[in-house]
Amino acid sequence: MTAVLVAAAAFLTTLLGGLVAQRTGGRRHVVLGFAAGLMLGVVAFDLLPEAVNAAPGELHKVPQALLMFAAGFLAIHVVERAVAIHRGHEGEYPAHTHGHGRAHGARQGVGLAAACALVGHSVLDGFAIGAAFQAGSRVGTAVAVAVVAHDFADGFNTYTVTRMYGNDRARALVLLGADALAPVAGAGITLLFTIPDHLLGLYLGFFAGFLLYLCAADILPEAHSPYPSHTTLLCTLLGVGFMWLVVGYAD
Repeated sequence: MTAVLVAAAAFLTTLLGGLVAQRTGGRRHVVLGFAAGLMLGVVAFDLLPEAVNAAPGELHKVPQALLMFAAGFLAIHVVERAVAIHRGHEGEYPAHTHGHGRAHGARQGVGLAAACALVGHSVLDGFAIGAAFQAGSRVGTAVAVAVVAHDFADGFNTYTVTRMYGNDRARALVLLGADALAPVAGAGITLLFTIPDHLLGLYLGFFAGFLLYLCAADILPEAHSPYPSHTTLLCTLLGVGFMWLVVGYAD
């Protein structure tokens, strides 16, 4: 039951992160820079180490978790290139509203997929809280601090990514709500069963590749293209440093 109560705190911090992202106004480039730093920090300091620890088996001398990391990166790259190719072909012909709508819808779909992946990760955050408290109150407390702190980043990123890909505010808020509820659901499910470590590691590796692509190929270029400022870069560094402190404290 303690795990579910901690997950409820994660629910609140997730909503807070989304609220902060929603109210940034003209400072959007700063928000995106900070979001990119948070994503990079989550991938480098949290997801990849956990993935390799959970799925250390190798395939042709490469850890399976890292293979899934590359698969996640390439999967979202293929989806985005398919959307870009469609756009390029549309540009060769006269304007066609229906075709443009399909391209716009595909771009929105990428944002929705990213947000849904973040929701899935938040469910696993709830799993992590539940499993940690099963291991002992000290371990549970340390993991809870890390999860509650970085669920702020999850809420921030869920709202930002959904809106960045052209989805409306109402849809972003629905996904933010789902992301906030996800840790509570995950913690509750651990009262019934747990995910095998190996499968968990493979999922985390895939999700890390997914996030890294969004960070490097979309969010950072978007943050710097209209405002190539030192402030944006500083916010990215602050995001990375924040996640370093959070993960380091939990360990």
